[in-house]
Amino acid sequence: MAAKVSPLAGKIADPSMLVNIPRLVTAYFANQPDPSVPAQRVAFGTSGHRGSAFNNAFNEAHILAVSQAVCDHRKKAGVDGPLFIGIDTHALAEPALVSALEVFAANGVEVMIDADGGYTPTPVISHAILTTNKGRTSGLADGVVVTPSHNPPEDGGFKYNPPNGGPADTEITSVIERAANEYLQDGLKGVRRIPYERALKAACVHRYDYIGPYVADLANVVDMDAIRDAGVKIAIDPLGGAAVRYWQPIIERYRIDATILNDAVDPTFRFMTVDWDGKIRMDCSSPYAMARLIGLRDKFDIAFANDTDADRHGIVTRSNGLMNPNHYLAAAIAYLFAHRPQWRADSAVGKTIVSSAIIDRVAGKLGRRLVETPVGFKWFVDGLIGGAFGFAGEESAGASFLRRDGSVWTTDKDGLILGLLAAEMTAQTKRDPSQLFETLTSEFGVSYYERIDAPATAAQKNLLKALSPDKLAIKDLAGDSVRAVLTAAPGNGQSFGGIKVVTDNGWFAARPSGTEDVYKIYAESFRSESHLRQIQDDAQRAIDGAFRS
Repeated sequence: MAAKVSPLAGKIADPSMLVNIPRLVTAYFANQPDPSVPAQRVAFGTSGHRGSAFNNAFNEAHILAVSQAVCDHRKKAGVDGPLFIGIDTHALAEPALVSALEVFAANGVEVMIDADGGYTPTPVISHAILTTNKGRTSGLADGVVVTPSHNPPEDGGFKYNPPNGGPADTEITSVIERAANEYLQDGLKGVRRIPYERALKAACVHRYDYIGPYVADLANVVDMDAIRDAGVKIAIDPLGGAAVRYWQPIIERYRIDATILNDAVDPTFRFMTVDWDGKIRMDCSSPYAMARLIGLRDKFDIAFANDTDADRHGIVTRSNGLMNPNHYLAAAIAYLFAHRPQWRADSAVGKTIVSSAIIDRVAGKLGRRLVETPVGFKWFVDGLIGGAFGFAGEESAGASFLRRDGSVWTTDKDGLILGLLAAEMTAQTKRDPSQLFETLTSEFGVSYYERIDAPATAAQKNLLKALSPDKLAIKDLAGDSVRAVLTAAPGNGQSFGGIKVVTDNGWFAARPSGTEDVYKIYAESFRSESHLRQIQDDAQRAIDGAFRS
């Protein structure tokens, strides 16, 4: 049942694997998507529109259409403050920024671009939106991040964050998606655009210092003094992503003992070790993509990396190497709620429905309400803004938490503060996060968790989205009686586009992939590794049976 691992996994990418950047950028400008082909239309998933110029899924026409649709939405919603825009280090980010600016400037949108033409992490955009909007009722800011997250080098991505600073909800993205596809179908008729040179000189386009305000504010969310005073020895690998120019100012301002292992920016990402499936992917939760940093664990007290837009974190400890994202979330939750006395007494823990159940047990011991949502950070935005959530995280190594005074920090995932939090935890407890997690397992049991993929056709994926408990017809799972079968998240009653089966000793959830011909199986056992494999096997048999019937 386990996914087949490529023989290239964990090895430095061979030159033959590197994407041809000139051809990719040429395809962005030269290729024309066909709106009658579903795969070539604008499609907003949980993190915006993504795709490659090579397969006509992320081309100039897409970005022109989406940018105009964003302008239309802003006008209708009455959003007339500055639009903060940032890009990551993927090759398609720069050309997409050019296309977007041509449209935003033509529409008279007040656009804030990086002062030095650099890269901007997703959480920095969220932070800029929230700090600008604080205390305002008009002239509200919003933002765009040009990023496909940790996806391979040939991919591009474009996502919109409204004035709440977090990922746009389905109501907003469906409006933008529909309008963008109408522009595509009409040959971009109605899209306003001026040449790039004129756009850069337009009175509505402004240079903005993203680095300074974010770095200066960090001490209000993480105890930077404790990290410095304890002398925690830190290693940081930006994985060639948007955080690359942020870490040196952080090190200098707070005088922490940190080493940046790699400050190279190369759109081929030739310095990466290959991921499990033989692809280059900047996934900081993958032991294959993180092989180099794991190999240095003995030289540092704590080490961490971020994905390309720095909204995810990968934590490497001296005691146990790369942490499972769920394990780190559990340890971070236990630590934060014990070391943030100014947080509200009723601040809850937010987690996605496919995150580890050990988080449930930790929240229960803390006496904190647990709110379980569908996949997607958008579900946590309102709770973080009002302080109702002290911490919100998802199984894919993305999380954020409140400032030390209990007010909102970001409403999008922030991989930088999660890395720095690992250093704070080490400084304050004299134990690294892996050791802190071990204390949790002694009380709550050992968690065996894994996500794998299984093949599925488009028809099967649609069936899985609509699969009901009676059609799955499962009463036992890996030797245990089924306690619950869920198609909606308990925390808000929203459908999560799949199904989850729960017993007293484990669970599995299955969801269709939005971009590949597979479905994802998340599974966890509190018994053993072999019990986890049995859960996975039973899960696939049950779902295959539903497909056949």
